[in-house]
Amino acid sequence: MDLSQGTPMVAIPGPSILPDAVRAALGRAMPDIYGGGLVDLAFGLLDRLPDIARTSGRAFIVASNGHGAWQMAIANTIAPGESVLALESGRFAVFWGAAAELAGANVEILPGDFQNPVDPATLEARLRADTDKSIKAILVSHVDTSSSVRNDLPALRSAIDAARHPALLMVDCIASLGCDRYEMDEWGVDLTVGASQKGLMCPPGLGFVWAGERALAAMDPDRPRVSYLDWSKRLDPQMFYEIFAGTPPVAHLHALEAALGLIDEEGGLEAVWARHQAHADAVRAAVAAWASPGGLSLNITSPAHRSNAVTTVQTGDIDANELRRRCAEQAGLTLGIGMVINPNHTFRVGHMGWHNPPMVLGTLATIEAALSSMGAPMASSGIAAAAASIGEALNRE
Repeated sequence: MDLSQGTPMVAIPGPSILPDAVRAALGRAMPDIYGGGLVDLAFGLLDRLPDIARTSGRAFIVASNGHGAWQMAIANTIAPGESVLALESGRFAVFWGAAAELAGANVEILPGDFQNPVDPATLEARLRADTDKSIKAILVSHVDTSSSVRNDLPALRSAIDAARHPALLMVDCIASLGCDRYEMDEWGVDLTVGASQKGLMCPPGLGFVWAGERALAAMDPDRPRVSYLDWSKRLDPQMFYEIFAGTPPVAHLHALEAALGLIDEEGGLEAVWARHQAHADAVRAAVAAWASPGGLSLNITSPAHRSNAVTTVQTGDIDANELRRRCAEQAGLTLGIGMVINPNHTFRVGHMGWHNPPMVLGTLATIEAALSSMGAPMASSGIAAAAASIGEALNRE
């Protein structure tokens, strides 16, 4: 039976649901792009953005998706022929490494797996073996949306320092900003890459780069540069146009202003992180309750390294594609496709950005209903476990 009439629910790991305030901001009329309020808005956002990454470094906005932000980071810090180490814990640091390779870098992948974080000891050993210090930069995802792992960045920073290696620590936070705690300066990160469409609750179209002093110093003004991605004019813009290397992404800037306002209204990042923790705990409680031989299980083995933005679920003998089909076509719920190990037997639940207990519990209830309709093995009710988890969160001050 088709029960999907009504407003559909999308629970993929980005693009995330747009708040009404953001949707309204996107519909504003186009302003004068040469002066007035838009100029003040743009400079105000540049001043505000460092707080989002918890850094005193410089923020740059590029009209692109996250891959464009990857490219901006590469173009300004890594010269053709220089060496880069990409840390595998899913797909996205490896994809970032592939982008650096296309730009002429020599890229090495530090092998990992799709169920555990990057091992700091393995990183330290590789850096100690680099006796001539040829590795210019280390690329890693804070949260990899394919595996849902959250890497231990302070531990990786400690490994780099223990090896006494000068490589830049460059972190992809596209999935984690606004969801998982992130402390760029405190954790010793040199460069951070982000994007608008996940925890920051905006449509795809804005990429962000936050650069600390060491990353800024890596820019060589004498080598050929990509005009659109070049930091040099954006660092000290003489004209408003130079902030964006051309026409500004007007609607997205208004949307970002609205989204940051919602973060302020909630009580700041600490409150936002706590909300994401509560909802992620509920999802994980549900999967743990469902877990049974041949059935569902959490992909990431260590509880300390499970992201609060997305949960990857292995389905054992259950056909994940059929589960997703029933949820979408018969119940109006879209789940994320599997991207790890065996994609036909994994799915992902996004719990990032603008969401609340009715949305989280409704998503989980629909999954449980679909599993029941398939005769899938379930040890106990995930909904009961998730509701109890949310109840505990409601009792916290």
